[in-house]
Order: sequence, then structure tokens, then C-alpha cells
Amino acid sequence: MVLGKRDSRLTYCQGLGCGGVAGLLSRSLTCPLDVVKVLGQVGTFHSKRGFLRTFWTLSEAEGVRALWKGNCIACMRLFPYSTAQLSAYSKFVSLFMDDFGHISHWSAIVAGSLAGIVAAILTYPAELIETRLIVQNSTAPTYRGAIHTFLTIYTKEGFLALYRGASLTVLGAVPFSAGSFLVYINLDKLWNKPSVKLTPLQNFGNGCLAAGVAQTISFPFETVKRKMQAQSPLLPHYGGVDVHFTGVVDCFKQIMKTKGVLSLWNGLTANLLKIVPYYGLMFSTFEFCKRVCLYKNGYIMSPLSYRLSPGVDQSLGAEELQELRRLIREKSFETNRSALGTKWWG
Repeated sequence: MVLGKRDSRLTYCQGLGCGGVAGLLSRSLTCPLDVVKVLGQVGTFHSKRGFLRTFWTLSEAEGVRALWKGNCIACMRLFPYSTAQLSAYSKFVSLFMDDFGHISHWSAIVAGSLAGIVAAILTYPAELIETRLIVQNSTAPTYRGAIHTFLTIYTKEGFLALYRGASLTVLGAVPFSAGSFLVYINLDKLWNKPSVKLTPLQNFGNGCLAAGVAQTISFPFETVKRKMQAQSPLLPHYGGVDVHFTGVVDCFKQIMKTKGVLSLWNGLTANLLKIVPYYGLMFSTFEFCKRVCLYKNGYIMSPLSYRLSPGVDQSLGAEELQELRRLIREKSFETNRSALGTKWWG
């Protein structure tokens, strides 16, 4: 989904806080779908009997808590990933803008994709650690938490092992961007009206549709990346990966040779089912946290609605409104003090 413009009525910290809470909640509540997706991509024994049976097989083998394997490190990754993505996105947008400050839709998608690549590369070791924690048997673990996983991989496999499969993040961004663009340029025809006149619900649907198409097109790169992340001599059965390979190209070849082309999309069902609840929870949580902050800042009457506070200029930034209120209080205090002094001496 394309990153949106920051609301100036929120401070920078409030904006990050709203995004952080929304990201943590949506990621945690949809974590079981993410775990099932990764197991399907890697090809562990849990996923051999289909999407729905994977939940039961994993819970039976390792307990219900196993559906949240890797969630802690995934949540820890959210803040640095979001910070890096937002910073990179603003830089790329500035780079792609024309002399009048405008940017085309295609350029905005490319800027978002490049920002995603930068953020993904910077936080890649955390994603690899998440994959290792998901594929290991939690009842007889090789790794005891995220820090132990990092230290074990670094000392026994080397620093570069933390970036195994990272090139697929860059390669997968090309079909992802193309898929997003193809969807967005046809959305006007779908709704039979320009995008600027769409309702929030229609924009949400557009985002989910674009994400679904783009992720489906780029999914083979994601599958190969997960297999490369999981493969390790430190784990039983080399992490449960269902093919043996020596590199990126060989991994593609072995998958198509032994499992068939369609196996490159193993785990896609869980991924597509995750899109709507994930983004729905993220946007609804973000909007609620945003209303709480706007109420605290004095822009709206209640955090339960968007009813604007009377007499408040909504175009003022959060810091500007706070400064204005401070000046009004000081002026009011000086006026009251002068009135009291006049009354006393009178």
C-alpha cells in the first residue's frame, strides 16, 4: 500500500506511536496466518496436508502457542522498519518530484517500492531470525529466543548467513511494483470515477486489491527467499526445507524440477487471507489512536468521533496550536492581573 501523507495535527512522536500500536496489534492478531504461510513456503511436514490442516498439525505437535512463533522478533522489527521506510520514502519522493512539486502515480509506487527495499535490507537479519524461529521445533528448540538465534548464526555460520536470500528482496520488488501499477491504473475503470472522488472504503478496497495482486505476482521470489532463510545445518533436517539447493538459481530449478511450478506459490492462500484483516486492523487501530491524539491536542470534541472542536483552526500544526494556546493563556493571565490591580487601587 502506498504510504500516506502525515497529518500535521499530530506530532512526529504521536504519528510514530499510532503507527506502532496499529502495527503491533495487526501483526500479532494475524500471526497464525503468517506462521502457516512461512511453513507452506519452506515446505515443512506441517504443510503437507493443506492450508487448514497445517493449523491443526502444528498445534498438535507443538501446542497452540506455536501459532505465534517468531511474533516477538517480528514486532521488534516493525519500528526500525517503519522508520527506515518513511525516511527513505520521503527522500525518494523528493527525488522523483517535478519542478512544480508533483509526482506521478508510477513514480510514487516506485518510491514506495525502493523505500521498502531499503527498509527490508536494513532489517533483514530480523526477518531471517523470525523464519528460523518459525521452522524450528519449539518443544526441542535449537534457538532460545531472538538474541540467541542471532549470536548462534553469527558465530557458527558467519555474518553473511544473516543476509542469506537478501537479493530476492530486490528482485521481488520489480514484479511487485509492476503489479501495483497495473492495478492502480485500472481502478478508475473499476469504479467508473476518478480516484480523487473515491470513498475511504473504496480506497481501502483498492489498497487490498493492489496488495493481493502485487504479492501474488512476486510470491515465487518470497518462497525461494524463505527456503534460503530456513536452510541451515544447525537445524534438524536442514530446517525442514523440502528441496536441496546450492543458491538462488538452483533453488528455483530444484523447486520446479521436484515439486512443480505451482509449488512456488505454496502458502499463498494464507497470505491472501491475511491481507484484509491485517490492513483492516491496522487502519482501524491507527484511526482510533489518531482520534485519541487529536482529542488530546484539542482538534476534536471526542475520541469516539471526528466532530471538530469549535473555533480551532484545523490547518495549524500540533506545535503551532500548542504555542497559540500558550500565548492566549499568558495574555489572559496578564489581562486578569491588570484588572485585579485596577480594582485594588480603585
